[in-house]
This record gives sequence, structure tokens and C-alpha cells, in this order.
Amino acid sequence: MIKCVSCEQTYDDDKIVYICEKCGSVLEVEVESNVLKDVFSGRKLGLWKYKEFIPVNYANVVSLGEGGTPFCRCDKIGKELGVELYAKVEGSNPTGSFKDRGMSVGVTKAVELGVDTVGCASTGNTSAALAAYAARGGLRSIVLLPAGKVALGKLAQAMFYGSEVLSINGNFDQALESATRLANEKYIYLLNSINPFRLEGQKSIGFEIIDELDWKSPDRIILPVGNAGNISAIWKGITEFYNAGYIDEKPIMTGIQAEKSAPIVEAFKNKAYNINPVENPETVATAIRIGNPVSYIKALRAIYDSNGYADSVTDEEILSAQKLLARLEGIGVEPASAASIAGLKKLIDEGVVDKGERVVAVVTGHVLKDPDVAIKASTEPIEVEPDFNQIKTILEKNKLDS
Repeated sequence: MIKCVSCEQTYDDDKIVYICEKCGSVLEVEVESNVLKDVFSGRKLGLWKYKEFIPVNYANVVSLGEGGTPFCRCDKIGKELGVELYAKVEGSNPTGSFKDRGMSVGVTKAVELGVDTVGCASTGNTSAALAAYAARGGLRSIVLLPAGKVALGKLAQAMFYGSEVLSINGNFDQALESATRLANEKYIYLLNSINPFRLEGQKSIGFEIIDELDWKSPDRIILPVGNAGNISAIWKGITEFYNAGYIDEKPIMTGIQAEKSAPIVEAFKNKAYNINPVENPETVATAIRIGNPVSYIKALRAIYDSNGYADSVTDEEILSAQKLLARLEGIGVEPASAASIAGLKKLIDEGVVDKGERVVAVVTGHVLKDPDVAIKASTEPIEVEPDFNQIKTILEKNKLDS
């Protein structure tokens, strides 16, 4: 059953609906499962390990092996910050971001509904995932991107997988308006995070975190927030496992936005449930460069219901954290992903996060999603002759200088 989060109006699962027809609010899929957690034993870690909690027909599954991403204990950064830190490395999904989880379920639902065309507006990762999973499912795919605002690695993926890519002369929010109109006119089945079934895939991040911590909740989950679907999806997954009796406690949900793209942070600091959209959002972290997130209601509720927190970080803090994560822990992420680490550092300094907390940072996309930023942050190769003594001299000098 699909249910409005505001007025509680309900809709059948086979109805194509994106927002409540009664009050205009966002929707979510209600899921209940009576299975014991022992049913998951022996299954391979991944999204479909938890198929009893995924509200689509498993016989129709469109999958590329998404989920089951690395869960890395980050001892060096954790020791430096004074917390027990883990990174959930979502860049290891098939197209390099957490969006693959949502697209697996969203495209599966599209097949179940009998639609032939799926589409989205995107800052990059959504388009890459949509294109790949549409190809896998044999569907036509249409992508609307803000012109000049999408990282090269993501744009290349959408084109390579065969999507029809339209570059909109405007920002993401304007691209989403056009995509929504196409959906309302039944031209596409919209797979942005406003689609409640897409978030049913992304909630599996929460399932896996609990599973990998031996069926215990961390103290805190911290993650980047852009269009705001992921934080609410993870909270939904955690809550479903809690309601099923699998865990006794739930984590504090903490959302991090870029400083100049932070309407949810502003709302949180004002203890509000509505946002003031940012008209021209700007940040180097293209994946969270969104001024009017469609899932803000769900995100704020996840934060408030978990006694959580929201804050913003500067581009400089993001890029510093991106480099720190790569060079201390060997985890390469795109800039938006590093917002979680940058935010964690800031909140520890401000006393919001306590020393000794068990923290899971969700790092959402692979470093090669935005190769230009990675290259600019790196030292250029040193050109040398094929002379052993020259090579050795340079390396010894570098060692002394480091």
C-alpha cells in the first residue's frame, strides 16, 4: 500500500502516483514483514538478501548485483577524531553510487507496471543508474540534465548505456520540473526520489549496516543530503528492522549539506518542517547541488524522529575530507560523499558528536564519478628519464620532503 506521509491518504501499489492527489505531499510504501531474521542466514549480502521487505514481485527483478558494498572500519581517521568509525562504501555499486539500489527496485516496478519508458532529472548519479538498469530491463530511458553542471564521469555513463540525454539550460530543479511534467503526461515513468518505490531500494543500506554490525544499531549514521531521499530511505529501513524486532535501538540520523545548497539545514536550525528553497545552489559537490529537494519532508522527519542533526560544510572542508579519506584509508569518493566525513569532523569539534560514538559514514559515490576534481587535488607526475639513479634520487628527496 502507498500512503501519504502528511494526510495518510492511501493508494494501491499498482497505481502510478508520485505525490498525494489529496494534499500534494510526498508518498511512501508501507511494508510489513513477519519473517524471523534467521531467514536471511546463508544468503549473499546485497539488496535482494532482504527481498521480504522489498515491495515488488521478485520474479520480475532487474538486477546488476547491487548492494553488498564494503563496510570498512576506518581506524586511522577514527582514532584521529576519537570515534569508532565505519564507512559504507556505496561507490562499489555497479554504476558507482548508491542510486543503483533504488533503480533496481524502481525499474523492477516499471516492468511490473508494464511501462515501456523510464526517465529522470539528474545531477549525474541518478542518470547513470537509470540508464544502466533501463538497459538491463529492456526499457527506453530519457534523462534531463542541467547544462554544464554534471561531472564528466556521470554524463559519460548515461550516454554510454544508451539513454536519450537532454541538456536543460537551467539548474537541477528546473530539469526536475520538466521531468515531472513528462511523467504527469504519462510520457515517462519517473524514477527520481519522489517515486516511493525507488527509496525502497535505497533503504537496504540501513538493512546492511545493521546486518554487518551483527544485528546492532550504530550510535549515529551520517551522510550527504542532496535531494534528501537517501537519509529518509535509510531511516525507513532501520525503522522496519526495529519494528520487526531485529534490533533494540535506532541510530541518530545526521544529514550534511554543502554550505551554499543547504535548505534542510536552515529548516532544522529553525526547527521547521518546511524549507526555503535555494534559488541558485552552488558547490563543487555536484551530486548535492540541489536547492529544492523533493524529499525534504521525509528527511526532516527522519532527523527529528531520531533526535538527529543537520549541518553544512564548505567546499574547502569537503575537498579536504575527500583527500583525507583517500590518503589515510584508501577510500576514493566523489566530493559529495566526502561531505559526511567533513561534517563529522565539524560536529566533533563543536561537541555535537560525542567521543567514543560508533559512527557509520555513508559515502555515496566513487571518486571516478568526478575525475576532474580528483586530478586537480593531486600532484602531477614527475617526468624523468629511464635512468635508475635519477629515479632513486627523486624518490629519496620526496621521502625526505614528506
